[in-house]
Formats: sequence, structure tokens, C-alpha cells
Amino acid sequence: MDWITLLRSLQSDFIKRLSSGCLLHCEIEGQYSELTVISGERLTTLRDFCWLMAEKYKRVSPVRDVFISYLKGKLGEEVVKERLADLITEVDYEKRLGGDGKIDFTLTANPAIGIEVKSRHGSIDRVRWSVSAEEVEKNAVIVCIFIKEDVNEAQAAYHLLLAGFLPTQMIKLKTGKISFGIEQLLYGGGLWGYLEQLQASVNYHRFRQTPPIYQYQSQQELSSKINKHNSIKSALFTDIKNVLPDRREEEINLDYTKLGDQCFTQGEYTASIDNYNQALKLTSSDAELYYKRGLAYYQLGDYEAAIADYSQAININFHDAKSYHKRGLALSQIAAYEAAIADYTQAIRINPHAAVVYKNRAEARSHLGDNQGAIEDYTQAIKINPQYADTYKNRGISRYLLGIQPGFTQAIKINPNDANAYKNRGNARADIGDYAGAIEDYTQAIQINPHAADTYYNRGNARYDLGDEESAIEDYTQAIQINSNYADAYYNRGNVRAAIKYKQAAIEDFQKAADIYRKEGQLEELQDTKERILELEIEESIDILNF
Repeated sequence: MDWITLLRSLQSDFIKRLSSGCLLHCEIEGQYSELTVISGERLTTLRDFCWLMAEKYKRVSPVRDVFISYLKGKLGEEVVKERLADLITEVDYEKRLGGDGKIDFTLTANPAIGIEVKSRHGSIDRVRWSVSAEEVEKNAVIVCIFIKEDVNEAQAAYHLLLAGFLPTQMIKLKTGKISFGIEQLLYGGGLWGYLEQLQASVNYHRFRQTPPIYQYQSQQELSSKINKHNSIKSALFTDIKNVLPDRREEEINLDYTKLGDQCFTQGEYTASIDNYNQALKLTSSDAELYYKRGLAYYQLGDYEAAIADYSQAININFHDAKSYHKRGLALSQIAAYEAAIADYTQAIRINPHAAVVYKNRAEARSHLGDNQGAIEDYTQAIKINPQYADTYKNRGISRYLLGIQPGFTQAIKINPNDANAYKNRGNARADIGDYAGAIEDYTQAIQINPHAADTYYNRGNARYDLGDEESAIEDYTQAIQINSNYADAYYNRGNVRAAIKYKQAAIEDFQKAADIYRKEGQLEELQDTKERILELEIEESIDILNF
């Protein structure tokens, strides 16, 4: 078995274990770990640096965009520093916008060997890391880090995975950039051994120009080097592999779980916790058990314990929307509203169709004085579950929703040729999901004023929401004809074209939107658009040797 095949096999095993949360977690610096947790003072120091950078470049880009961009990068670099320790040296560039010269680290014993770190967050089965031709040229290795949490100002801790690595010699560029997913990476446990062997090579520069794949002298040598920095793995996984060795323990565990559920249903929360404790002694990797025990602690008013259990459930299954939601509720109970909003947001990212989460995020936003954000969330909650409209009669949102349309209707009665009144009523109708009514109002507004690009754009959105893709494209096209710099219209037309498999036309639309976003300094929109382009070009833009 050659070393690439070995690392691919280990990577396949790693990906399978991601869904169960059975990951290697070692806190010893210089030892390999699949999971790294960054929190407390260490995270505070990173945040302080990123805010310093955000303040420095606030005239160039929005402060929050710069902060988030720097924090993503720094979190990934912290993982690599902790895992590789003295083997590498951080490149000491002047702090400036635009990064650090496309090289993050070099080997301590050979500064000619560069290492680039790429950090991403999102859904692990969809996230992609991208590199440029310049980065491939300057570095020997691309290390990919996955951030479980959405990166924001309020997150209390980050759980980061060393998703894998790629030697740049294995990357062949057809265009200026390529992207790849976790399944195309090599297992991170082989990173130290690979770099150590590079360091020993006296002909590194010649090797970079030679096509054949670099190989260890033997498979046994690579296995030895991986085991050297991964020796803790077998010990950590022994318990996991030996959990429930016979049917009797499974039956006992089920009995404790059922007893815990029965006690909870009867309101005997302390007893339910006792039973869940017994069940967890038999299987400590069951996210659902931690979630249930968290519910019991919440009912007893022990919010800190509930938060700890929800966090443990998330550590095991970071796609657990309900644990994010419940942790947000517990955080709200101790007035940690910003952290609660972050959890609600993550729950919505995983499951955008839960009305109650929007409702709870709205209440947290209201506590922080973010009335507009609260209105938007209440509106979305009512779109998903119209029964919420009656619930909020005593809230400002009901007056907004129930009063705004009559106001526009009155304006139209006074002046039937008021295009803005029709457009605004159309917007209000679209906000509550009445897309057919919104289209009627937008059409009336266009008849009065056929030169308003945003009215065509809004009607295009409503038509797309109703599944009328061709008409939506026509409206976006009309908006672009009126305003050739309408980036959002290009972007949305690209989305529709991508949905109906007009891939090349969609790429052209996204590229045009990206050009306009770049000129206007809309960095977040620019980044999102670039990611959409990469997703569509993936089959054409990546050709990794031997994959």
C-alpha cells in the first residue's frame, strides 16, 4: 500500500466518524488531534487582534467584515500552531489588509518550505476550500481547517477540525483557482510525517519542479511517523469501540433511558436526571441523552448545567439544530442574549423552517434593542406559521403587519397613480408570503412607472418564490436593462439559471455580480458570489493528480 492510498483510507474512516462525533481530541501541543477547541483567554486574545485590524481598515471595508475575515484565518492558524508546534514557524508579515503574502508558516529547519492554512465553516458535506495559483506556487502544503460554529462576535468557543491536507504537487491548475471538499483531502494524521520528510529532502526545489509523486522510502516508514504523533488515538478510541459489547448492556441502557423519559413526562425531573446519568455511564457518546438531560436541568432552572449538556450534544453532533435552539433558550434565561442569538442563528442555518426559532431569536433581538431585526424574525415566523400572527397582537410586529397594508391601500385610494404605494404594498405582501398579491401590486406599479428597476427586481423575486423561473428571469433581465450595475439582479438571475441547469449562463451572471460587488466594496456579497462561481465550476476547475 503506497502512502497516498493509506492516507486516503484513513481520511475515509475519519469522514465516517464525523457523523457520530467519535473524534480524536488531544490537548497536548505537538500531538495530533482531529478536534481542537479554542475558548477563554486564548479566544479573547485572537478577538482583540482581529478588532484591532478591523479598526485599522474600517475606511477600506466594513468593520465587521474585516473582523470576521481575520478571525476565520486566525482560528485556523491556531490549530496548525498547536498541532505542529516547533516544527513550523509563523511568517511575521507586517499587519496589513490583504493577508500575509499567501504563506502562513514555514518549516523551522527549512524556510523555503511554505504552508498555507485555509479555514471554512458551513455544512461539512458541502463546504469547499479554494486556493489560487499563487498559493500553490508558494507553498508545499495546503492545510484545511473546518470551523463547526458560525464565526461571529459573540461565540464563546470554537470547535475546529483538522479536515485534512493536500501537497501542492498533487494540484494541477486549469484556471486561476481550484476548490476541493473534505473527501479529496489526505488524512491530517500524516501531515507531520509528510513535512518532516520534506524537511529532510536536500533537493526540495528540484522536487517542486519534477512531476512524479514524492514517496516515502517505504510504507512502514510512513506508518511509523503517523503512529509517532498519533499514538494516543488507540487509547482514546478503546472505550468508544468497546461500548455496549453485548446485548445485555444495550437492554440496560434502553431501560434507563425509558425510565428517564417516563420521569420527565411525569414532571419528576431530578429522577429523570438520575436515570439519564446511569444511561450515560453505559454510552457516553449519545448526543440525544445529553440533550434530554439538558431539558431536565432546564426545567429545574439549572441553566448552566443545561447549557453544558446541550454543548456536549453539539460536540457529538454539530448538525443538531434542536440543541442549538435549546441552548439559545438557556442562554436567554441568564441574559446572554448575544450568545443566544448566535445559537438561534446556527439552528436556523441547519433547519430554516422552524418558526419557533425565529420567534425566540426575535425576542432576544428585542431585548438588545434590535427592533428591526426582531420585526424581520417575527415576520419570518408568521410566514412559516400564520397562527403566530394572533400571538403577537400585543407586540409591535402585529401593528406593523396589520397596519402597514391598510396604510398603503389608503394612499392608493387618494392617488391611484402612485407607483410607490403599489410597490410598497407589494413589498408588505411579499413579507408575509402573499406572493400572488405582491405580483399584482408590482405589475400595477410597473404599468404606472415602467422605468423602476427595483420594481422589476422585486417582482422577479416574488415570481421565483412561486416557482415561475422563466418569468423571474425576464424581470431580472428587465431590471438589468434599466440599471446595468444592478448586482443583486445579476446574482438572483444567476441563482435561477443555476436552478434550471443553465450553468454557463449562471456563471456569467455571478461573475458580473462579483465585479460590481468588488467595485462597490461589498465584501461579504463578493465572497458569497465567488463561492457560487466555484461551486458551479468545480468539475471544470479542479484536476488533482491521482484522484
